[in-house]
Amino acid sequence: MLRVRCLRGGSRGAEAAHLIGAMLGRSVTGWVQKAFQSASSAAAAQPHHAEHVTEPVEQECPVCSHNEWDPLEEVIVGRAENAHVPPFTVEVKANTYEKYWPFYQKYGGQSFPADHLKKAVVEIEEMCNILRQEGVNVRRPEPIDWSLEYKTPDFTSPGMYAAMPRDILLVVGNEIIEAPMAWRARFFEYRAYRPLIKEYFRNGAKWTTAPKPTMSDELYDQDYPIRTVEDRHKLAAEGKFVTTEYEPCFDAADFIRAGRDLFVQRSQVTNYMGIEWMRRHLAPDYNIHTISFKDPNPMHIDATFNIIGPGLVLSNPDRPCRQIDMFQKAGWTIVKPPTPLIPDDHPLWMSSKWLSMNVLMLDEKRVMVDANEGTIQKMFEGLGIESIKVNIRHANSLGGGFHCWTTDVRRRGTLQSYFD
Repeated sequence: MLRVRCLRGGSRGAEAAHLIGAMLGRSVTGWVQKAFQSASSAAAAQPHHAEHVTEPVEQECPVCSHNEWDPLEEVIVGRAENAHVPPFTVEVKANTYEKYWPFYQKYGGQSFPADHLKKAVVEIEEMCNILRQEGVNVRRPEPIDWSLEYKTPDFTSPGMYAAMPRDILLVVGNEIIEAPMAWRARFFEYRAYRPLIKEYFRNGAKWTTAPKPTMSDELYDQDYPIRTVEDRHKLAAEGKFVTTEYEPCFDAADFIRAGRDLFVQRSQVTNYMGIEWMRRHLAPDYNIHTISFKDPNPMHIDATFNIIGPGLVLSNPDRPCRQIDMFQKAGWTIVKPPTPLIPDDHPLWMSSKWLSMNVLMLDEKRVMVDANEGTIQKMFEGLGIESIKVNIRHANSLGGGFHCWTTDVRRRGTLQSYFD
């Protein structure tokens, strides 16, 4: 029996029939070739005996995810263990707010505060347990000593962590794409995920690594002027960021998927060369749409514009989308989440309070959401979506919510178009 699951070209109407027919044709052709080769070898070794050949069963692709909401079957969850604060370099400074600069100046290159990190580890373990209880297979990256300093011909840096798989891994259909990243402290972050990726590859997944940037001084505007929030707003509106167009760079978390359409923002860590690389790589099967927001510090799209269902998107009211009319014309429902309840004094060294909307959809009717955010839970209730409540407040401080802490490897669904 041939099981067909991860079809890059889609699975609707005549197109689906054509693709499935093509796959069946390739399967039969491969079977005939193998049978002929096996029979020839057997005939040479034992001319008086015929070899019995049975039809092979094609293994189901272990990687298959087309959007953010199909039923989740397997997910990678990051690790807080050994997490280190990145050195306070120009690209880190441009992505953090002034109130936290003393923290980076004190802890840069060192471990996050031990007590806080210990609590984050416990929270993520509980999150994994809850995912398993909800029927999701959970995979984890390898523990690595991120304190080790490395040197390239262009820079020297210690590592950071493998806490946010969403930042480095993008699954498009049956393909895993390793993002090149833009922070020097994250240059070798891919090493924590390689054992998993190699396993997926051996079992049939496609695996692509985007061009690794040198991260030399030319990639960064060394004189990037950061003084006030107003400065940041003005620079972002003018399309000026700390990363230059010297070479392609992007973080996977600046992309969000809706079947054949992916939406991306130019940010402090994703440049236009990186976006163009993705556009050419995924063409002609996928469309890449560049959108922008009124955001003084754009970095990762999923706490600003989080697509949670077919034609259903959470849009941050503090960071309105400049192209929102094209979604409205396409018939999408735009939902503005309520103001987060997280206290202002809770440390968010690497993120904003809007992690409340950085949710993980388990399917169209279940969402993993912050246990402390009662107002957004009520919002989901009004949308007919059940909230799976989990507390990861200490883990939030490391830079992400549920969407950031995960990369969905397999969702049960097909490739479709949701945006015209």
